[in-house]
Amino acid sequence: MALEFMEPIAKFIPSIKGPTSPLSLKEKLFWTGIVLVVYFILYNTYAFGINQAEVTNPLFELISIIFAAKIGSLITIGIGPIVLASILLQLFNGAGLIKFDQNNMEEKARFQSMQKLAAIVLGIVESFIFVLTGYVPVSNHAMIGAVILQLVIGAITIIYLDEIMTKWGITSGINLFIASGVSYDIIAGTLGILLPGAITAIQTGGATAISEAVLAFAPLLFSIIVFLISIYAYEIKVELPLVFEQLRGIGGRLPIPFLYVSVLPVILATSLEMSLTVWFRIIANVHGAFANFTKFIALYQPVNGQLQLNGGLVYLISPTFPLPYPAPAGIGGYRQYFTYLLTHTTQLFLPFGGVLAVPEWIHIIVYTVVLVILCIVFGKFWIEMTGQSPKHVADQLQSVGWQIPGFRRDPRIIENVLNKYIPTVTVLGSIFVGLLAAFATLTGALGTGMGILLTVGILYMLYQQLEQEHLYEAYPILNKIVKE
Repeated sequence: MALEFMEPIAKFIPSIKGPTSPLSLKEKLFWTGIVLVVYFILYNTYAFGINQAEVTNPLFELISIIFAAKIGSLITIGIGPIVLASILLQLFNGAGLIKFDQNNMEEKARFQSMQKLAAIVLGIVESFIFVLTGYVPVSNHAMIGAVILQLVIGAITIIYLDEIMTKWGITSGINLFIASGVSYDIIAGTLGILLPGAITAIQTGGATAISEAVLAFAPLLFSIIVFLISIYAYEIKVELPLVFEQLRGIGGRLPIPFLYVSVLPVILATSLEMSLTVWFRIIANVHGAFANFTKFIALYQPVNGQLQLNGGLVYLISPTFPLPYPAPAGIGGYRQYFTYLLTHTTQLFLPFGGVLAVPEWIHIIVYTVVLVILCIVFGKFWIEMTGQSPKHVADQLQSVGWQIPGFRRDPRIIENVLNKYIPTVTVLGSIFVGLLAAFATLTGALGTGMGILLTVGILYMLYQQLEQEHLYEAYPILNKIVKE
């Protein structure tokens, strides 16, 4: 499907005008700072009519961090609509449902307008869903419309802040918001939870006061461990030598990083798992002949006035626990947390009667194994749908005139060489991010494994971009050569 139909529609979609001349690094940093200030104002401003006392559901902590959102705030929706719109359109493009030439500026503009329109529509739809399903607690029914309107305005504001960053800043808004949200979560968690916990442990006194105070900072320690492992993983790569056929002596390297698909597999896998915990809430109150079957799928029970996922197959594959706390801080520390995991059991209602007690350590194993399997599936799916498979990469290298020295200039030969690396790296990288995310979640690391992985990747790209900007400013001729 061609995108000509977007031509008349695009005229009615507001757009941020880009700069008329190249911006200096100082100007880009200035606009980045302004966008960041606006983002944090929205982040820390609750929507009028929200019941703040009930905005404490840890089930959605992972999704909130990934989507740079804060439940109950004006940016409750976060970057979710932008990400989802991008994923859907990229999949449609990969599947051939829509067609556009990325080298054609007019078609590229139509595609961007379509993506922005899809993000706005998704932002409006999600605002309705979040409020009407109780995901965002409203103080009274009379305020439902007002809260929805505020969330819609917040979602659209984030979309245009992202566009400002893309045209005026040093990175995309998505990258900036994710990195800022994770960094804020780590700092706020350290100052608001860990530090008071350590002070309380010391004030309580006793023989274990010092050890309890040290243990209070364990989530920060696990965050640092995940951060260092992530940095190391981003540096691992295989480099294949390349030569340019038409110009002898001109060569290069094709890097195939260990995290070839970045953290996208674990984002998609966790989003699916967390979405299941929301979707199956509709069967929470089913009674009669199908009651046991619905409880076998997902068992929901009221906890502190909210429906909590406490058992069933969906529970076994989710990173949640039966108590309404962000583990392990909310249960009283790591000693109580590990004791709980070793001794507690949850109910698994069998479809045809009977109840099976499932230990929490079984839950941990099932959750981790399923997460890793989903990461592998999504990783392999993603490289096929986004043009990162060996065949697509071989065709791209062939089209620009690159070849691997020692091999004939044939895309099939190049594909065979790439097949020795890309599929293996994709699987290993997907397993790695799945295990690291599970480790961070189960140990209560601040920022979560996915958040830290994303932040490390974003900061790494930002460092490279700043280095490039500095090089261009020092040697303007390089910028001219690259653009030509």
